[in-house]
Amino acid sequence: MSEHERGLSERERRLSDLERELTLLSRHFVAARGPRIGQSLERSAYVLLTRLEVGEPLTLKELAHTFQVGISTINRQVSAMLRNGLVERIPDPDGGMARKFRPTALGLERLEADRAVSRAGTTRLIEASGWADRRTEQFLTLLVEFNQSIEQLEGLTWSRTGRDENSSATD
Repeated sequence: MSEHERGLSERERRLSDLERELTLLSRHFVAARGPRIGQSLERSAYVLLTRLEVGEPLTLKELAHTFQVGISTINRQVSAMLRNGLVERIPDPDGGMARKFRPTALGLERLEADRAVSRAGTTRLIEASGWADRRTEQFLTLLVEFNQSIEQLEGLTWSRTGRDENSSATD
């Protein structure tokens, strides 16, 4: 235990440990996916397509809000995706002035191909951990609940394919 950690309360130490473990989880997950071998999407395109595939088309402003980044950042990312045929610009279905974006068939095809590589990496991690299905499901439930709590706090929602928005993974 470091000198700094000795001065922390039990709660502060627990939160410090949680921060470190989340950082490690992020590192392990990215490393398990490998050096993007077999994947064709930029990370930003992967994340944007993941959001667009399960929800309604969104404007640049809505995407910027969803990802909590500047409009110029989203504009650059979406422009690159437009050039590569991954998304298309459509009129607002509700008649608004702003154009909205939705994934193209090519975008969804490439997302699924990259997702298969990512899933294989996740599978390798879970199998290497020796976790039974029940323990994996418990972990998933906690992650869903944690992410949904953060989304609620931030006033954002992230659609989850095949899952009720307001339920945990096991409901």
